[in-house]
Amino acid sequence: MSGWTAKRFWNEATVAPVSGGFTVLLDGRAVKTPAKRALVVPSRAMAEAMAAECQAQGEKIDPMTMPVTRSANAALDKVASQKAEVAELISAYGETDLLCYRAERPEELIAQQAAAWNCWLDWAEAQYGARLRVTTGVVPILQPAAALVALARRVEACDIWELAALHDLVGLTGSLVLGLAVSDGALPAAQAWDVSRVDEAFQIAQWGTDEEAAALAELKKQALLHAERFWILRHTA
Repeated sequence: MSGWTAKRFWNEATVAPVSGGFTVLLDGRAVKTPAKRALVVPSRAMAEAMAAECQAQGEKIDPMTMPVTRSANAALDKVASQKAEVAELISAYGETDLLCYRAERPEELIAQQAAAWNCWLDWAEAQYGARLRVTTGVVPILQPAAALVALARRVEACDIWELAALHDLVGLTGSLVLGLAVSDGALPAAQAWDVSRVDEAFQIAQWGTDEEAAALAELKKQALLHAERFWILRHTA
């Protein structure tokens, strides 16, 4: 049974308004999540994206080609039941934010980190009153409690759809600041990816590209771009 795959059983995927939002209908039947919850999403745009994913399936269903549907399922089946815990997990990135940990050498990398990262720490202070401290090396430092509280307050204000997106925006960049900047529309996800990869780009410039590492990085970048899209779909009518 290890080779079993689900087969497409519908002809047409459509969108319908329902109580609480919108859902996808497969030949007139409402879709449910893997946990058998009603798959009701907050915007028509998100439902239409899911319907398009369903309509694009071939004879066999490939969940990997249905990223919006997978994110919506995660929001309803996972985030909704542990919203506070997910928000806390995301907020914790502020304690060890990538942007705060700088190289001790060489000078060229130090300069590149400062050029790419300082402006976003400044942005977090201007946007949220959250000034994070910077250090060299990897030994953790304590961040100002007031700054962490301010950033956590922003995360806690997110709904389950936003948290599902923000979880990946933050986790894939290693930075709460960059994740919030993308969610706030201050920084495109593609640029956030480059900002988060200063160290890796420096190593590639020195030693060349590792094909396996590059392939994995590309998968992560695409996941980041999807998280941005999911956030946007949440806020598109």
